[in-house]
Amino acid sequence: MIYQTVPYEKRLKDNIKNYALSNLYDSGMLKEYFEDLAELLQINILLTDRHGEKEIVVGDSFLGFHPDVVNEPGRKLRVQNRTVGHLYIKELEPGKNGQLLNSVIDKALIILERLGEETYLHRESNIYLEELEAKLQEKRRVSNQQEKEDVLTGVFNKTYFESRMSVIDRSEVVPVAVINVNINDWKFVNDHFGDEESDRLIKIVAGILKEEGKPEFVIGRIDGDVFGVLIPMAADGEAEEFTFRVQQRCNAYVDPVLAPSVAVGYVYKTNVEEKLEDRMSDAEYEMFNNKFEVKNTSGYRERLEKGISK
Repeated sequence: MIYQTVPYEKRLKDNIKNYALSNLYDSGMLKEYFEDLAELLQINILLTDRHGEKEIVVGDSFLGFHPDVVNEPGRKLRVQNRTVGHLYIKELEPGKNGQLLNSVIDKALIILERLGEETYLHRESNIYLEELEAKLQEKRRVSNQQEKEDVLTGVFNKTYFESRMSVIDRSEVVPVAVINVNINDWKFVNDHFGDEESDRLIKIVAGILKEEGKPEFVIGRIDGDVFGVLIPMAADGEAEEFTFRVQQRCNAYVDPVLAPSVAVGYVYKTNVEEKLEDRMSDAEYEMFNNKFEVKNTSGYRERLEKGISK
């Protein structure tokens, strides 16, 4: 049962049916109590579960006895107004102390019911509170994630990406590879195949960027079909190798409709006085140069339009 979808009061009413006697009582202590009670009152005692299965037997009087909890339920042990057990008593000297016996047994049942109630409420409230805490933690996690992530792609959103640029600037880390990645002819896909397919194209490219990147790469969607990538403390040639792999992965992607293709531009920030925002503009300029080359490559148009006839 999922706690956060069920009111606490309804849980208490419903969940008692899932509790056995062993969930509510310490069987060892309960047997010792019944043994003392049996010796004091000169009785034999049988406690069964709600279905009539024997749980605790004190004395020999119940040998061969098969409880019929429907027609002869004995004394019912109830928690949350639901029967959790049946108590049977047999006097060793019938009629000797009948009134006292009934009074003591009735009071013992009241004590057991209150003990079971307290145990039940304690366990259920603890579980419920744990579930609520887990739910709150999940809400916080989702909220923090949504503050950082682009909903469609799972990479950083523009706001968080820009905040990371500011942090890197302030930390005076160099060199930093600055990469601009733009999806080629995204509008063509949107015009011919609609929003669903054009969104799928964005997700495909984002997935390739994440797969080809390293954990330390800062990858963000900075416009509809544009991604930014930062590589702090980039090694020599790391940006070139990364962008090459990304473009190769896009070109090799097999799909009946989509033909992923990206233009990339990269520069390096090597001076702590430089701003990553300015270097991203330089990378964008390099991206447009690359876009011209890619879109004029032999076979590009045919691959782009292959899905029109599908």
